[in-house]
Amino acid sequence: MADPAPASPAAPEPKRRLGNLKMVWDHASRYPRQIAIAGFALLTTSAATIAIPYGFKRVIDRGFGPGADGSVATSFHYLLMIVVVLALATAVRFYYVSWLGERVVADVRTSVQSHLLRLAPRFFEENRPSEIASRLTSDTALIEQVVGTTVSVALRNFFTGIGGLIYLFAISPKLAGMLVLGIPVIILPIMLLGRRVRNYSRTSQDRVADVGSIATETLGAMKIVQAFGQEEREAARFVAVVDATFTAAKRRIRLRAVMTAIVIGLIFGSITMVLWEGAVDVAAGRISGGSIAAFVLTGGIVAGAFGALTEVYGDLLRGAGAAGRLAELLEEVPEISAPANPVPLPVPSRGAITFENVTFRYPTRPEVAALNDFSLAIAPGETVAVVGPSGAGKTTLFQLIQRFYDPTAGQVLLDGVPLPKADPAEIRKRIAMVPQETVIFGASARDNLRYGKWEASDDELWAAAEAANAAEFLRKLPDGLDTFMGEGGARLSGGQRQRVAIARALLRASPILLLDEATSALDAESERLVQEALERLMQDRTTLVIAHRLATVRAAERIIVMSDGRIVESGTHGALIGQNGLYARLASLQFSEAA
Repeated sequence: MADPAPASPAAPEPKRRLGNLKMVWDHASRYPRQIAIAGFALLTTSAATIAIPYGFKRVIDRGFGPGADGSVATSFHYLLMIVVVLALATAVRFYYVSWLGERVVADVRTSVQSHLLRLAPRFFEENRPSEIASRLTSDTALIEQVVGTTVSVALRNFFTGIGGLIYLFAISPKLAGMLVLGIPVIILPIMLLGRRVRNYSRTSQDRVADVGSIATETLGAMKIVQAFGQEEREAARFVAVVDATFTAAKRRIRLRAVMTAIVIGLIFGSITMVLWEGAVDVAAGRISGGSIAAFVLTGGIVAGAFGALTEVYGDLLRGAGAAGRLAELLEEVPEISAPANPVPLPVPSRGAITFENVTFRYPTRPEVAALNDFSLAIAPGETVAVVGPSGAGKTTLFQLIQRFYDPTAGQVLLDGVPLPKADPAEIRKRIAMVPQETVIFGASARDNLRYGKWEASDDELWAAAEAANAAEFLRKLPDGLDTFMGEGGARLSGGQRQRVAIARALLRASPILLLDEATSALDAESERLVQEALERLMQDRTTLVIAHRLATVRAAERIIVMSDGRIVESGTHGALIGQNGLYARLASLQFSEAA
């Protein structure tokens, strides 16, 4: 692990504007009924809020002013009615706005996750999965706040402020005019400071993503961290990232505090000056006591509404940044997708695989050719083993066969159909895969097994487990197939995880089988049993085996030896040993070590 270091600079944001929230609106607009109810309730609360000062005006003028007519009780009844309407409308608004917030966040998360599942592996090589996970959690939480609180508060304060201004002009045009003159002075700092708040918000969100990334990486490698005694170093590294997050947050909070202080000071300073003039008018008899009371109360409501808009604007900017980050994921175009009119693969599948002059460079390593003018034809039902030193291009063959990537040059064909012309989903249905790095999901043993065939019955699951020599330990689990495997299969040993993966591939029963050193994590006895099961499974199936231990491929019908992305030797085990080439040298090294 690297020494503690400052967090990396924030990634550039292509769209830094409130227009990013259009993505949120596109999801919210699917629920017009809820929006209409929330909008009506919001307008009702704004109207009731403005009506309260008028109610106090009636109480003062009719009960205590010079023209009092003794109808103060009626005025209080009117005021109480307004309060009841305000309370009920607020409750309705809160429910539907909160409902919209939760619903929109759920839809955004679902849309992003569904889209991510369609992206090619290249995207996840260039973008950290932990950072993407942060977008699905922290960024969607910001959107929930925007939809469920911020937008509602913004609209309520906007309509309340506008309605309050209209009422202020109705009470006293002169005083209201003086108040309005101060509005440009209030808006100016919002415009000047808003951009900096937006930039700091983006930086703060990126630092939070760094915290999640470091935590996920460290906790996922806890055994390595403790085995090498790096607890203090990892703690220091985490502290450095947390401190960077706190520093970014402090800058944002400090600027927002300054902006709020300036705006609130200007608002209430303006009101104070206006009320001073109003007090002179009351003393001169040009306005009633109830009117000035209503003006003061309404002025306070208007000031509070526009003052709250300054804070709401900052929240909207943070939400816009979050929406922009999520929109980037939704706008990512899948590199591997089905053509408009896919060519159907032959039925039944023969399982013939052909590489024709294939050259391929990984997008993250364009300077090195993983495959270089590579050609190989695998006949239906043939078992071909691929051996060679690390970096020879063996795993790349599997990546291209499953069409996780397209060749830089040349083409790969399945049963005579070029892969780019076929539907990737149909290609992968015909392939069963056992990777070297076993993937076990944080789910039950049953769900992990039936990942190869989701509709499989328990009998089929147990048959596959028996064939992979996994049934014995699965039956000993506390809840059998319903036992939770733990994150990453933490409750299983390495060999057990590998056997579950083999059973999963056996269950799929596809015409093509890809084995990436499928017995590498097994002991000698388990390897023998699994190898027997695999040999039975390989019958009438096209099998491509990547082997690091040459003892596992002696019986292969054909062995190809790769080096630097090319085939340098090909033949049976005995023939290759006799050639005294790369295969013979690899075999000599391994078998002498085993002896």
